[in-house]
Amino acid sequence: QVQLVQSGGGSVQAGSSLSLSCGASGDSLSSYFMGWFRQAPGKEREFVSAISWRGRRIYYADSVEDRFTISRDNAKNEVYLQMNNLQPEDTAVFYCAAQRGPVTDHTDKRRYTTWGQGTQVTVSS
Repeated sequence: QVQLVQSGGGSVQAGSSLSLSCGASGDSLSSYFMGWFRQAPGKEREFVSAISWRGRRIYYADSVEDRFTISRDNAKNEVYLQMNNLQPEDTAVFYCAAQRGPVTDHTDKRRYTTWGQGTQVTVSS
């Protein structure tokens, strides 16, 4: 079973950029469909972005389209989320997540079997 360890995040002002990384151990990340989710205080964990096993298919939530970029490097066993033009409403704990598939709904958090520890992203206005 893969284990996921996240890094990155922090506190920035609106309009700034941050990048998140998610490193895998215990298994090859190439076997997993990967997603990023976030959870703001008092809200449900929501889908942010996802990337297929070899990166050929990429998905974004409408709220982050054109601002966030997901990528993966299977040779390094890592997945990334580059976040540009951050806004206060992006403030949340961000989680990377993995599932082997088949993927029937990449936005459904219940389909993901392994989660990173979470990373706080705080954006001030």
